[in-house]
Amino acid sequence: MTHVLRDRVGEGGHRNILPEPRINSIREADISFRGIYEISKVLTAPTRLEITIANVVNTLSSFVQMRHAAIVVLDGEAEPDITAITGSPRPPQSGTGRIIPRAAIDRIVATGAPLVIHDVSQSELFQADLQPSLSGNTIPIAFVGIPIKAEHEILGTLSIDRVGGGETSSLCDEDVRFLTMVADLVGRTIRLHRILSMDRQRFIDEQRRPEKWLDEERSDAATHRRVKIDGIIGESPALKQVLETVKVVARTNSTVLLRGESGTGKEFFAQAIHKLSPRGKKAFVKLNCAALSESVLESELFGHEKGAFTGAISQRAGRFELANGGTLLLDEIGEISRAFQAKLLRVLQEGELERVGGTRTLQVDVRLICATNKDLETAVVTGEFRADLYYRINVVPIILPPLRERAGDIPRLANAFLGRFNKDNHRECAFAPSALDLISQCYFPGNVRELENCVQRTATLARSRTITPSDFACQNSQCLSSLLWKGAHRSRGGNAVDGLSRRDTLPVRRVGAPEGEVSPAKVVYPNDPACPAIGPHLTERDRLTDAMEKAGWVQAKAARILGLTPRQVGYALRRHGIELKKF
Repeated sequence: MTHVLRDRVGEGGHRNILPEPRINSIREADISFRGIYEISKVLTAPTRLEITIANVVNTLSSFVQMRHAAIVVLDGEAEPDITAITGSPRPPQSGTGRIIPRAAIDRIVATGAPLVIHDVSQSELFQADLQPSLSGNTIPIAFVGIPIKAEHEILGTLSIDRVGGGETSSLCDEDVRFLTMVADLVGRTIRLHRILSMDRQRFIDEQRRPEKWLDEERSDAATHRRVKIDGIIGESPALKQVLETVKVVARTNSTVLLRGESGTGKEFFAQAIHKLSPRGKKAFVKLNCAALSESVLESELFGHEKGAFTGAISQRAGRFELANGGTLLLDEIGEISRAFQAKLLRVLQEGELERVGGTRTLQVDVRLICATNKDLETAVVTGEFRADLYYRINVVPIILPPLRERAGDIPRLANAFLGRFNKDNHRECAFAPSALDLISQCYFPGNVRELENCVQRTATLARSRTITPSDFACQNSQCLSSLLWKGAHRSRGGNAVDGLSRRDTLPVRRVGAPEGEVSPAKVVYPNDPACPAIGPHLTERDRLTDAMEKAGWVQAKAARILGLTPRQVGYALRRHGIELKKF
């Protein structure tokens, strides 16, 4: 049956008339669109948030049948921060309870969904705040509350109430749809205002901060970035102290002597000095002096002319020439012969050299860095190293700490080495916490180099992606390196491999000897009574005397035999009342 009524207009004319419900629906949609448009203009106006919220509440009365409207904005503690009620941007002195009770606010915030109550007098949420004049009133009061959200966070509530009637249910459904759109726009506006407020406050704080503080922070940040050198990993106090020294020394052209045990990373520190120096953009040239004979070493450092010796088929520039304007690292400087030490000394003093087989004098400008793990002081005393060359290269000595003195750096280094192994071999291995605890207690006489080899060996032979303590060689009596410090195989007269084949138990523990103590705690290495080279029957005084006699009563050499520092040996000699013998 058609719902269209036709009225005759003139001869043969007619018009279509829509049914009344459809007309009302179109009118309501039109009102909603206009309402959203007007509220959007209010929200985008350049005013404070409190005024904007109040204007939104006042605008709602033109598009929604209501008695009161309220917007409550919550702070970070879910407490009312801004409350706007119809006709006023601030709450009345008696509070907001008469418009929207706190219980209703909590319900909307907790559920995050609209709250519709057709008769507030029948709701327990409004009983505590119900006005006495309405308690006996037979006219129902309807309530609609909507949560204000932004990015899944509830920022407040938007609510209206009105006198109920025959169309209360249908009106509530329509109002829920309209108010939900309004609440969404209000939520976005509140979030935007808060972001802008935070940025503004941060800018104000920076402007108020004294310029001197900013300069110091920039300087500290720049220093921190510069001291972070590729290949040097760790946060221990001992390492940080060396890095600070490196930072200061790098600014000058002074010759540096890097001292430390094998595997402590002397080459990496030399590169750090070069990169942080004014010569950082020039060449960094390095040469291992221990790997070459005297004749080859001379040719490598000074270069040679064509025909200078058999095989010299062309002219060749030496390392000094290649490093001109930059930095030259001479590794294992303590291993060069005395004859070559005299030739090297002239270059260092005069900055001049001649190629092998040449007559022309060349001028070079080179920043020299030397590195050694040898006791140069003892070598000077015994005549193995020239004293004048020692004083020439020992301008700024930097002692690199062994790994056992870098507390906390072993896990960092182990994870870095494992990450490099995974990248090179397309693996996904990881250390179990117990595995990191185990290697953190190891002595590692080979320092960082030995730790890297240990990580690679363990990761290669690991049966699963997670490396556990049982995967380490030391836990399976397969660690040959530990035999350097345990000495157990010597007591049987066998070799290291034979000792391992008998499944000897070789626990690895870390040295913890405090300053001034001669004998280390619980570690079997050359100065321990368990070492068969000394014997368990010797007392601490006997072992000290024995070491001094073997070293010719040179404290530095005795310290190397005992695995201690010269300072510790000197303290022990005084403590035991041992008089030094002079020859």
